[in-house]
Amino acid sequence: MIKKLKYKQILYIITLLVSLSSCHHDMARQSPMTLSLYLPAQEYTTQRRRIMGDPGSTEQFALPKYAYIFVMRETNSGWTVWNREERILQDEHWEMTHNTGFRINYGDSIFRYDLNFHFLLQDETPVGRVYAICSNKRLTFSKSLNDITDLDDLLNLKFSTTPDSIQEDLQNIYATPYNYTVNGQYYCSFDCSDGTSTYVDLMLYHVASKVDIKWNVAADKRIDNETPANGVRLTYMGVRRLYNGDAYCFKPMRNTLPSLPSSGGYDLPDIVTESDEGLWWEGRTYFYTIPYTVEGAPEYFPVQMVLRTNGITSGTGYELTLKQAIDTANVFVPWMRGNFNLSKALGNTSAEKVTD
Repeated sequence: MIKKLKYKQILYIITLLVSLSSCHHDMARQSPMTLSLYLPAQEYTTQRRRIMGDPGSTEQFALPKYAYIFVMRETNSGWTVWNREERILQDEHWEMTHNTGFRINYGDSIFRYDLNFHFLLQDETPVGRVYAICSNKRLTFSKSLNDITDLDDLLNLKFSTTPDSIQEDLQNIYATPYNYTVNGQYYCSFDCSDGTSTYVDLMLYHVASKVDIKWNVAADKRIDNETPANGVRLTYMGVRRLYNGDAYCFKPMRNTLPSLPSSGGYDLPDIVTESDEGLWWEGRTYFYTIPYTVEGAPEYFPVQMVLRTNGITSGTGYELTLKQAIDTANVFVPWMRGNFNLSKALGNTSAEKVTD
């Protein structure tokens, strides 16, 4: 009886040692990765950026509250999703800091989220990439995040920009562009083959383009109340045919449409109205929209303005289509600027302007 007991005890000890050895082996195959999120910024206040050339006003940004993070790993069958997470971000953890030592240069200052994200990576697949998208509002995607399994799924992921959801908040959406490379490698790549801790600094950039419009009526052309036919005042401005639909998260320069959206597409009406007397002579406005190209004219990103002068309310007004030269292979979305110098009343006509 005693001998049998000793035998069982010895067998248990041997089994326990083998189990501990196996656990130790499994733990040795894991490497920790620390991920830090950054946003480009300029040095004014923590949530504002001054509009270039306009010292009297500032642009308001809302810091992201949602982060969607995808960790990819390279396998024999290609790039697959190793980990996907939706994280809730807190405003108080975004801090402005100088980018001294940061490997991607973007001005003097950056926002950093001071709570890092931690992952454990398997050493048998040491080469990986990280993609992310951040937004101030929760996004609606074209596909369930749990159904994203490989790189094609990820890069073809889109988010909704319909007017009743996120269109007005496009300036606060950031992502990691799929074709941004540093030294020939995707800029958020990592290699943990040596088993040591890995650190990834993830800088995100705007997915929407800024359209910056300025107008002016020369002092000697401004309307005279006594002889109104001899002058000009801008009494209506709106924007038509903006991109409306699902837009790429990580391929911001690859959005296309078969044709210009109809007049029923997403518009920004009433930027200036006749009641805005302070804007009759000069002013400035900006908005954000998804850049896109039209099939058959892929070299341009069009934005259509509607202008009316001197209180005209009938007809379509003066339609001006701005065409920003665009290269879909570019990494970052363009900034379109328009400068209107009005010298005469505008009739119901249309024109096109290709920007420099």
